Amino acid sequence: MTSRPVRLGVQIAPQHAPYEKIRDLAAELDDLGVDIIFNWDHFFPLSGDRDGTHFESWTMLAAIAEQTTRAEIGALVNCNSYRNPNLQADMARTIDHISAKGGTGRFIFGTGSGWFERDYVEYGYEFGTVGSRLDDLARDLPIIRSRWHALNPTPTREVPILIGGGGEKKTLLIVAEHADIWHSFSDAPTLERKLGILAEHGRAVGRDTSEIEISVEVSRRPRSEGFTPGPEGRSLSEANELRDRGASLFTVGLTSATADLAVVHEWLAWRDDQR
Repeated sequence: MTSRPVRLGVQIAPQHAPYEKIRDLAAELDDLGVDIIFNWDHFFPLSGDRDGTHFESWTMLAAIAEQTTRAEIGALVNCNSYRNPNLQADMARTIDHISAKGGTGRFIFGTGSGWFERDYVEYGYEFGTVGSRLDDLARDLPIIRSRWHALNPTPTREVPILIGGGGEKKTLLIVAEHADIWHSFSDAPTLERKLGILAEHGRAVGRDTSEIEISVEVSRRPRSEGFTPGPEGRSLSEANELRDRGASLFTVGLTSATADLAVVHEWLAWRDDQR
């Protein structure tokens, strides 16, 4: 496993706050020196009032790209099902250029197959099955990568692809084929086991999976319970165990832009101690 410097991402849930608060928080996180600012790609809140205030992911990322200068940006994660793959590639390329400010872009193409049924039902997308959505993702990623090379102008860099999910048969195979970053909610023993499976997929497709950056959440978010960071988040000892097994990107989730940033400061201090 290649040794990588520890990086810290912060996910701003685009819910339960006016946009001005989200904008100001993104600027503050950029000034604090977080490595990546994420949002998520849903159409409704995942916790609290499920009909509460919520904003769309991609348009927000374009605005954050313009207002920030340091942090990389992306969705954790984009839902592949909502948009034509060529369109996704073009949007990603555009945000890459917006974020570059005369240099190299800062956009990360975080993507996944989708899971929140309400998004599909209320916006008129076919929900399908877990398997069919993963098949669509496997089909679309080569199209997205091909479109990046066909666009004029092309992206400012090889846009990093982050894939979220832990399915061992399909998801990890897609990760082995396409991902620069793999994100999961694994604990340390699970991560170790799944990295072994990922390596097997890598051998099958001719890829050295040690090239892939390993990303984990440091605040748990069980789907059945919604978004639950804070006291239920990982301890520093757990983070150290994940680090020992190869994780280098750690992401703190904030339930809204009005959340207390004390946890971010704590994780930034831990990150800096690792360097």
